[in-house]
Amino acid sequence: MITLTAGEIALLVGGELHCDKDLLVSKAPVFDSRLATPGSFFLALKGDKADGHDFVADAYRNGSMLSITAHRIDGPCIVVTDVLEALSTLAAFVRKRLDKLTVIAITGSQGKTSTKDLLAHMLGAVGPTVAPAGSFNNDLGLPITLLECDDRTRFCILEMGARHSGDIARLCEIAKPNIGVVLSVGTAHIGEFGSQQAIAQTKGELIQSLEMDAVAVLGTYDEFTPAMASLHDGQVIFFGEGSNSQVRAADIEMREGRPHFDLVTPAGRDAVGMRTVGAHQVANALAVAAVGTALSLPLELIASSLSTAEISSPWRMELHESAQLLIINDAYNANPASMAAAFRSLALFAQERGGQSWAFIGKMHELGESEGLLSASIGALAVELGIDHLVEINAPEYGSPEGAMTVHQRTTIDSALDLVDYFAPGDVVLVKASRSEGFEILAAALERAWNEKSGVAS
Repeated sequence: MITLTAGEIALLVGGELHCDKDLLVSKAPVFDSRLATPGSFFLALKGDKADGHDFVADAYRNGSMLSITAHRIDGPCIVVTDVLEALSTLAAFVRKRLDKLTVIAITGSQGKTSTKDLLAHMLGAVGPTVAPAGSFNNDLGLPITLLECDDRTRFCILEMGARHSGDIARLCEIAKPNIGVVLSVGTAHIGEFGSQQAIAQTKGELIQSLEMDAVAVLGTYDEFTPAMASLHDGQVIFFGEGSNSQVRAADIEMREGRPHFDLVTPAGRDAVGMRTVGAHQVANALAVAAVGTALSLPLELIASSLSTAEISSPWRMELHESAQLLIINDAYNANPASMAAAFRSLALFAQERGGQSWAFIGKMHELGESEGLLSASIGALAVELGIDHLVEINAPEYGSPEGAMTVHQRTTIDSALDLVDYFAPGDVVLVKASRSEGFEILAAALERAWNEKSGVAS
């Protein structure tokens, strides 16, 4: 973060100063008092379960210089009407101040975080790069990420999520992206938006916000995303697997569940062998390559970065192998598109290893009235792909599709652990559900139970 005085911050956010105006703040804010460090400041946010004002003293003891609060507290603070609004105002100021910073904003129904990780790896080889931790993609996470930038930062990568129309437009007002990336428009959150068209309109707010000299990077994996080109009068780069895309993948092969392909751009052609798992990573890699193309990075750098990058965010196609059992922990989130991608990876791994495939799945949230139909389609896909066992945990909506697949229905995570007795060396296990289902607990429990059965020390 650029260094500001408490007085400057108070003036910028229109707050009431209750500390030394010359107090220096040099680090980005935190909203968890345990993460406060010397030079940072604390955001006293009031949530459903806790009130940040109760943790101001803890933040101060951990090094926080001051707190931004909604009312006067015992300690150095700036009192504002709305803490979150003050944060956005401050981030917008810093963004304008850092006029040499290149901001790349990413949105899409799936793949944002994986794309962010791949992009951070590539840009980190070019210059100082700031990227969000985890999925910091909303009114809280995006401003905090921007505030981590300083005069030395060359690139800032931002994820933009949305729950309602106007959410992305509001984030763009703060971030002023130089490059806007839309990966795809799917059915994630369709229960809140009502239709894919409504989702597309909201994702399109990113492209609509771009200045004339900015670049729009658009996927070609659905009918809605390419049409967003009409929202931007500046440069547009399409990525995909068709010949009409400026950045595309040719001769795609899957080896040990990982994509290998020739990357084709206006600069030429180069080979990519990814370390990340799943055919769906090709689209994410092409989005990153398109950003590299927009920045005029050498093709060799782009291809080598994609070949060496790994996904750093947890619970996304993580591979855990013990005693010849492979567990794929993809428990971070789930929607129809990501579930289908995970199933395809599961089928490929099982085919290569010669064992049976087990899919432990839970609910996909936020599908609204489409939940039954979309969930049933995932069950049918499992049969089509030849998945051997479908384990539905508190999720009967996937149904019992006809076919050679065995369907196991369980009501809780604990009640599914007995199936470990039927695992065999060479088997592959997928664990996937929406984030709130907490399936990372299931992945760890399955691994422990298998180790105990196999006599392997944990």
